[in-house]
Amino acid sequence: MGTFNRLHLIRQVDLFTLRLFLSAIEEQQIGRAAIRENIAASTATKRIQVLEDIAGIQLLERGPKGVLPSPAGAVLARYVRQIFDSLEDMRSEIASFTEGVRGDLTIASARTIIVPFLARELGDFSREYPLVSLAVHDVENAEIVQQVAHGEADVGVFAAAYNLELDGIDVTPYRRDRLVAVLPQDHLLSERTSVTFQDLLSENLIAVPSLLGAFRAAARRLEQEFEPTYNVRSAGVAISLVRSGLGVTVQPECLVTSEVLASAAVVELAEPWAERKIHIATAHGRTQSPAARALVKQLLDRPNGDREPMTYS
Repeated sequence: MGTFNRLHLIRQVDLFTLRLFLSAIEEQQIGRAAIRENIAASTATKRIQVLEDIAGIQLLERGPKGVLPSPAGAVLARYVRQIFDSLEDMRSEIASFTEGVRGDLTIASARTIIVPFLARELGDFSREYPLVSLAVHDVENAEIVQQVAHGEADVGVFAAAYNLELDGIDVTPYRRDRLVAVLPQDHLLSERTSVTFQDLLSENLIAVPSLLGAFRAAARRLEQEFEPTYNVRSAGVAISLVRSGLGVTVQPECLVTSEVLASAAVVELAEPWAERKIHIATAHGRTQSPAARALVKQLLDRPNGDREPMTYS
């Protein structure tokens, strides 16, 4: 084989051959790749041989069970996938000029963000962009970040949390909210204007998964350990237990409804980490689709979403 020549590659290799090369890797057989791309197996074999001649190195390792990418082939496959991703982005962006923004859009967020904020805004987006098909994943913070980083979700909306890994995503500030203490109406602390985490630590403090890390970190700063008696997944369940007199909890203020205020006491949490910062996550280094860009723009163009402090009487 010769040496790699970039100009030779541009002039002689067509996109179909590159697609065939990817299919061979994914199918692990050139014959199955040929069927997938609707050409003769002999033609597929010849095209890949020509591609290897131009690259100047073996791209597929042949064996009795099929083919696998060589180290050089794996590198080429990574860049070829980027080329096809860019072509799809180009197609979508150009189509938006004549067809309107269209496509599939997956959003990952948590229930405590979807219910008070995102559901309404996604409804507005859907009415403004009827050709975009929306899918919403209701997951916890860590999984929101992972889904965006791995390409399983186009946009994530999450709350900053203790020890949350943000590798693989770009983060844009979106909203601010705050955490408050929710107590039984007759609780001794219910008459206070504010409480600290130390005040709550001696109580039966009910935690949800998204706040468990923050609680444990706050307890360690007080040289104590925190392990909840009740393991619940949703804020609604935690608040229901409080209203039944089974403990206290800390929850986002945006979830405090008039129904909660009628049957529980809500008190300010006087802690520096009680301010909840909500962010938009997009994949680092990956071009956003026109639909994803339109959604992010709509979320950021909203009037200031920070809630005014509520008063509880």
